Amino acid sequence: MSLSLQDLKKTPASIVIFGGFGDLSWRKLIPALYNLFIGGYLPENFTIFAMDYHGRTDAAYDKHMLEGINTFSRTGKADPEKWNIFKDRLDYFQGDFTVPDTFPRLKKALEDYDKQWGKRAIRVFYYSVSPGFIQMITEGLSKYKMANNPSKDRIVIEKPFGTDLASAQKLNKLLTKDFKEQQIYRIDHYLGKEVVQNILAFRFANHIFEPLWRSGEVDHIQISVAEDVSVGTRGKYYDNSGALRDMIQNHLLQLLSVIAMDRPKSYTAECIRDEKVKVLKSVRKIKPEEVVRAQYTAGTVDGNKQAAYIDEVNVARNSKTETFVALKLFIDNPRWKGVPFLLRTGKCMPKKSSLITIVFKPTPNKIFKDDTNSNRLYISIQPEQTINLIVDGKVPGIEMKLQPVNMDFTYNDSFCEPSPEAYETLLLDVLEGDTTLFIRDDQVETAWKIVMPILDYWKKTSSGLKKYAAGTEGPKASDQLAKSVGAKWALSSPNETPLLCEPRKDKP
Repeated sequence: MSLSLQDLKKTPASIVIFGGFGDLSWRKLIPALYNLFIGGYLPENFTIFAMDYHGRTDAAYDKHMLEGINTFSRTGKADPEKWNIFKDRLDYFQGDFTVPDTFPRLKKALEDYDKQWGKRAIRVFYYSVSPGFIQMITEGLSKYKMANNPSKDRIVIEKPFGTDLASAQKLNKLLTKDFKEQQIYRIDHYLGKEVVQNILAFRFANHIFEPLWRSGEVDHIQISVAEDVSVGTRGKYYDNSGALRDMIQNHLLQLLSVIAMDRPKSYTAECIRDEKVKVLKSVRKIKPEEVVRAQYTAGTVDGNKQAAYIDEVNVARNSKTETFVALKLFIDNPRWKGVPFLLRTGKCMPKKSSLITIVFKPTPNKIFKDDTNSNRLYISIQPEQTINLIVDGKVPGIEMKLQPVNMDFTYNDSFCEPSPEAYETLLLDVLEGDTTLFIRDDQVETAWKIVMPILDYWKKTSSGLKKYAAGTEGPKASDQLAKSVGAKWALSSPNETPLLCEPRKDKP
């Protein structure tokens, strides 16, 4: 059972970040923890151990993390007074996972804080490290019994959760050998975004949408995650991964599960995760001809020249790794029988955008000659968090003329409170012991089972890799895939497109 915020504030917490000087800590974790601190969400007694194998000074660590907060915190530059209080809770811990005394020293440091606080603290062990260190850290924590209290100790794992089904199963076996599943928090930051969480509220708290959320009313659904960046410095990792592993297997299939799941029995972690697993298990085996893979060539993105993927640093010159994937899938259950789901992701596309589009079926027995049948629901995750419903409305005038109009729900306009960053939400949930937004072991394995037939097919053939110029929407084959179900890719949500007409001059 998760803690309430009131109970959490009275319960001390020790947060250990393995890889505490790394990029994730600098850009996301420490800024998120700082924002939680100034918002009054952290316990009265807490400390953050930032473990790093380099021999840095506390002052050097503090300076670097302050730069991260000033650069990446949604609240802007750190308040000097609040920063001075927060930095006293930062404990730079020099330690090498391969050195025998590292884990005993960490255990003593944790126990010293427990004695100081007069109470066994919640312990969060955040694996902000490459996958090769996971086993070493897990065995160290297990050997010295630092995470042996299932109700108080949490293990946080970042993706990738394996590189295929076999490695994912091996990782799950390793973790559950020493820890209970309830202790393990597999993090996907997309699930921490406000608009993604709001999908559940939108669907299950508003009765008007539930009758429409099914095959009889929905023509097709699109989930598109476009990136405007290249692989950058991640060439070595990415060339052994590719878009299917890096994005489809986790982010897009998790978004699919939220959109397509049936109503849970209650708003509890296990009921929600049960429904997500059920819908993923209902995904029909994807045929090779229902998948388009492609790789970017040289082009221009946002006015800047971009080299081809095979010319990136640490990428093989003859690489066949895909930087773009589009696929069509079906969910064989009563709710979604016959409804196509189109998933698409790619690098070096014109702009950064994550968009879910629900396209409804045409109005039966049309009585208006210019009925556009344009009913669509857009759920924009980034760059803006919005929900837009497109309906037909009458244009002012003496004639009955219809035009699509936009019913717009924008977070920043609808609520006074600013939206927290995804990592703020997720880290607070970890501290409270709420696993709702985290991925369970069977979710991971079921998602791998969906993509494995595609990966296995690609191993057998090097043909079929399309090309697309950087700065474009992907290969033509992707458009043809959408066209096969009578669809076109939605490139942006309505709030990002030009107005249908000029605003009235007399409108204030």
